[in-house]
Amino acid sequence: MSRSQSETVIKNIFREIEQQCAQRGNPASETLVAFMVKTVVLDPRNGFNVDRKLTDQDVQKLQQMCVDKLMEECSPSLDTIKMQVYFDMNYPSRREFMEESQREQRSRLSSVSREITDSRVTTREELEALYSKIITYILLRSGLGDHTSSSTVREATAALQSVFPQVELGAFMSLMRKDKEQQLSELSMIVTGIRLFNKLSKKEEEEVHLKELMPPAHNGALPATVEEELSAARRLAWKYTALLEKLMDQDAGSAELHVPAALLKQALYNVRQHEALLKVIMADAGFCGRQVEMLQTEFTAQLQLLKETMQLSKAAIPTAKVFPLFKALSQLRSGLQDEVGLLSVLDNTVTTLRTFIASQSQLFSEASLDSLLEGSEVKTDQQRMATSSGECIDPVKMAAHKWLFPETTMNFNELPLQYNGVCGYALVKRDGLLLPGNPHIGILKHKEKLYVFSSKEVAVKFASRADDFIAEVAERAKRSPELIQLLKLHQQFACVTPYSEMRSGGSLLVKPGSNKCDSGTQTELHPVETHIDRSYEWNEWELRRKAIKLANLRTQMTHATQTDRSHRRRDNVTQVYLPKDAACQTKRDGQSGMPRPLVYLAGLRGQRSGRVIKTDLTTSMDE
Repeated sequence: MSRSQSETVIKNIFREIEQQCAQRGNPASETLVAFMVKTVVLDPRNGFNVDRKLTDQDVQKLQQMCVDKLMEECSPSLDTIKMQVYFDMNYPSRREFMEESQREQRSRLSSVSREITDSRVTTREELEALYSKIITYILLRSGLGDHTSSSTVREATAALQSVFPQVELGAFMSLMRKDKEQQLSELSMIVTGIRLFNKLSKKEEEEVHLKELMPPAHNGALPATVEEELSAARRLAWKYTALLEKLMDQDAGSAELHVPAALLKQALYNVRQHEALLKVIMADAGFCGRQVEMLQTEFTAQLQLLKETMQLSKAAIPTAKVFPLFKALSQLRSGLQDEVGLLSVLDNTVTTLRTFIASQSQLFSEASLDSLLEGSEVKTDQQRMATSSGECIDPVKMAAHKWLFPETTMNFNELPLQYNGVCGYALVKRDGLLLPGNPHIGILKHKEKLYVFSSKEVAVKFASRADDFIAEVAERAKRSPELIQLLKLHQQFACVTPYSEMRSGGSLLVKPGSNKCDSGTQTELHPVETHIDRSYEWNEWELRRKAIKLANLRTQMTHATQTDRSHRRRDNVTQVYLPKDAACQTKRDGQSGMPRPLVYLAGLRGQRSGRVIKTDLTTSMDE
């Protein structure tokens, strides 16, 4: 069967399972159906052979088994898989959320922006209508107030007229479309900044307005809620672990407790998966909270700077000085809106995840767990790690294997651990029990992967037969498919991809195998001698300029050269004007300096009949 035919068969299987689930009143998503089909095929207890073609009987059996699993009620295992599918398909990363938010804003404003940039107005009424559209665009983009409210429209109109009066629409219409969009963006930020400043300019209502204009940041409630649910999930995980250990104890058999161990393990996997997802949300919520605090501080500081600038200046303030302040104020509030939007998504995710832990809480209430654990010690993960903190692998005795220790390894706490930090030996030898590994005992590096263990003795046993234990972990994951995502075993299952990469019919049930081997290549440091071309130009326009300069014939003339081949083939005659003799006469400038005559007369005042004395003060030529 060709690949296209196989994909058609698989699509039909998926479609039939979806229809049967919908008919029973429990619709399932394409991703959930695809993962369930793959896990059923992988489970060796079901007897499917992936190396041969599926018969009609096999297809009917596969469909029936998948539908039965998807229709199970009060199943912690199914709820865990649904939780994993929901989280992977709906939980956005920070970058994805910001990109999606910007994409939604552009999509929401595209129609209004296109009407503004593509309009061709000729009358006064059309100019007024265009100006109203610009105001609508600014209100929709800022999200500050209701754009249908008359008071909000008047406020935005007054702010826009102060920076962009209606008479400037003619110059705006003459711009290119890209320049129009850029000017619209700048006008929106400036007008939003002006409106924010105007709302906060009243001193008696300053604090009230500041709280109203800043988007609500949940007042730190989300991190506290996640922390509370995370603590509850950890307590349940510790109790389930203690109860499973009690069941496995030889002194207390399962007949005395009358508790199915399989359901206990499914409940343990369910709460451990919930705990892992809450840790991710907790980290993102904490980062968002810090970003909100930082942006609120910058918003307040920017607002104070703007107020001081307006108060100190008695005359008109240059636009080059005040417009950047308004734009910065608007950008800070936009950043706050994005952060608060992401916090809202995280809050909704936390609320939805609660629905996926309902089955285990119905099967095992916390009161019933306490009664079953009466007289038993419930150890926390920290207590278990503290018990083995004094143990450490001796690298000299275990020289056949490579071990990593915190004293000799950089970024020790950030290493990517296999099985999500769970002890693989306990998972195999203790019938699927999840015990946290202690990295300080020593991290085993086996085939470029890192493994941790719950004790020194366990680490030595695992290292002696590492490949066998790894294979047994994979076999156990086939029987409990929720472990594939919980322990991050996608690399060990070539046929199972992460949920976010799944699409209905996008891949075969089992991907074709591939042979892999380790290889290495060594090259010289500098196989080619360094050569720097000083005349190299990376700018295409500079190369064009040089080419035009070389090919510029407007101010050039043609030159002829006679060679051996062209000798005596053509007579060339040139007529010129003979040069003539020419002369000119110039003058010569000369100069001299003479003393200035100076005479002083004494006795001209105060005497009726006196003698006037004349004194010559002229400087001599010799001096």
